[in-house]
Amino acid sequence: MKRFFGKLISFILLILFAFLIWHFFHGWIERQVMKAKGMYYIHKGDQAYSQDNMAKTLEYYNKGLDYFPGHYEAWFNLGNIYAVYEDYYSAVNAYQHAIEHNPKFVMAKMNLGIVYSEDLGFFDEAITQFDEITQIRLFKLWIPFVYSNVKSIRGNRGIAYFNKGVAWKQKAMYLPLERKYLAYQYLGEAIEAYTKALKILKKNYDIYYNRAVAHHLRGESRAAGLDYCQAIKIDPTKFEAHYNLAVLLRGMKRYRESISELEKAALLISESPDSSNLQSAYIFNLLNEVSRRFMTNEDFGTDKLSDEPKNGISYTYVNGRIVADEDFDKAIMKNFQTCAGFDIFNGDED
Repeated sequence: MKRFFGKLISFILLILFAFLIWHFFHGWIERQVMKAKGMYYIHKGDQAYSQDNMAKTLEYYNKGLDYFPGHYEAWFNLGNIYAVYEDYYSAVNAYQHAIEHNPKFVMAKMNLGIVYSEDLGFFDEAITQFDEITQIRLFKLWIPFVYSNVKSIRGNRGIAYFNKGVAWKQKAMYLPLERKYLAYQYLGEAIEAYTKALKILKKNYDIYYNRAVAHHLRGESRAAGLDYCQAIKIDPTKFEAHYNLAVLLRGMKRYRESISELEKAALLISESPDSSNLQSAYIFNLLNEVSRRFMTNEDFGTDKLSDEPKNGISYTYVNGRIVADEDFDKAIMKNFQTCAGFDIFNGDED
């Protein structure tokens, strides 16, 4: 009998213990079950995304987030999908949820800022996001020869400054007529942001090119020319810097140098698979116009044509075509990297 009562008391205590656990922890247990269900559907969404089935991806992600709304990476992925399909307000909502659950989620803030700036025209909101990224201080981990996140953290900060500059420039460009007087100030903000970006991303064509455009729009010819030249030095194969530099030189009545850069731009755009006939026609029309001005300028005739080969360039005849040899390829690249107006901008005159 004593043994029976001992077992009964043990059983009662066990029931009481289970009741207390359920009473105090049932909420936590339910959350874990819901989280497990959410993770399952989000995993299914990842699989559907890898199979390029966007309808199923959205269905599974949304179902998974109903169960587990704190999964910020799923919100981020959802925002990316909406952005690709140009559902920008849904993308903003998804990125905001991701940031709500992880306030230091740099890439969600970055993408949100880009959508705000480039797709919706909410420039102030975009600038706020990029500013916040530059203020985030993440834990830096460096294990020699194993792992380091230092470079990526610093790089993201540089990209945020660059995107901030783009947002300021766009804000300047989209000002209404009655507020155009603010453009000079906003472009100055853009230049400051680009300059901060260059302290981190030191040899970046896009930053130098965009800073050059901002200087150009402010009428700062010398600073614009130097930045165009630096962009050309970094990547001589992009026609935009050559073309804009040619326009700048044309405005300064430096027709010889302008023609040189326009010829490079025309050649590059004719070889680009992304170029349009309208772009090509515009560049060639401008080249013709500058050439006519050069012909009527007092400097015309100082350059003489010659049949003599220059710089020892040689050619090879292959299958009915004249093909440049390796030395000529190097000479061509050097020519494209050479900024026609560098000496002008490197002097004291603006």
